Amino acid sequence: MSTKKRILFIANEMSPYLELTEFSEIVNRLAIKSNDNGFEVRCIMPRFGTINERRHRLHEVVRLSGINVAVDNDDFPLQIKVASLPNARLQVYFLDNEDLFKRKFVFHDDREEWFEDNSLRTIFFCKGALETVKKFGWPPDIIHCSGWMSGLIPLYLKTAYKKEPVFSHSKVVYTIGQNTFKEKLGADFLKQAAIHANIKEKDMEPFKEANNIALFKGGATYADAVTFGAEKVEKKLAEEFAKAKGKKILAYNAESDLTDYLQLYTDLAK
Repeated sequence: MSTKKRILFIANEMSPYLELTEFSEIVNRLAIKSNDNGFEVRCIMPRFGTINERRHRLHEVVRLSGINVAVDNDDFPLQIKVASLPNARLQVYFLDNEDLFKRKFVFHDDREEWFEDNSLRTIFFCKGALETVKKFGWPPDIIHCSGWMSGLIPLYLKTAYKKEPVFSHSKVVYTIGQNTFKEKLGADFLKQAAIHANIKEKDMEPFKEANNIALFKGGATYADAVTFGAEKVEKKLAEEFAKAKGKKILAYNAESDLTDYLQLYTDLAK
């Protein structure tokens, strides 16, 4: 009997834990449908302070604790929590850090001011997610990234983590969604995001604007497949990636039962 193909979903939002855009519900449905159709599934997302630990029954995974994630010459302790997705037998892992994620807001404070450390939080999450998978010792066949906050992961997999055995057969799907913020990630973002000597200045080119569009563009540039997660996405991204050479493309379809995603995963995992 053939072993199950493994899918890892890395998202900044997933229903019922955080619902910022409609794609949070699709990530939930994709995880469950993949699990029900013979894939082995795990999910990773940030443990934002708005997520109620008691209601969703999060608990710390002690065996995975003790990882420190280095970003820009600072070490940040990574705490990993887990919950079972309601009505499904699959695990969602939440990445937490006291300084970066405990606040009771997601990306803006109570005065709608953009958090200045959102760039640091993004890099910590992307690097932390990949370090978590290394700690699992669970090689994913497919890594499906969605949400702008996961935009650096396809780049990291092709550069900093290229020689990691756990990712040696991983194919990356990246979903371009709707824009959700107008701010920039800051002047130091590109420097901070270059977490490894294998990442050259030219590799960071797609991210140079350090805004919502740039995170989507960077994610799609380094992915093996690109999907569109909303009817209205940034026009220039739609034009650039609707027929990108060398990539499998999946257009947005509001009526989809998500079988097209399962076919995409199956094709990539061959």
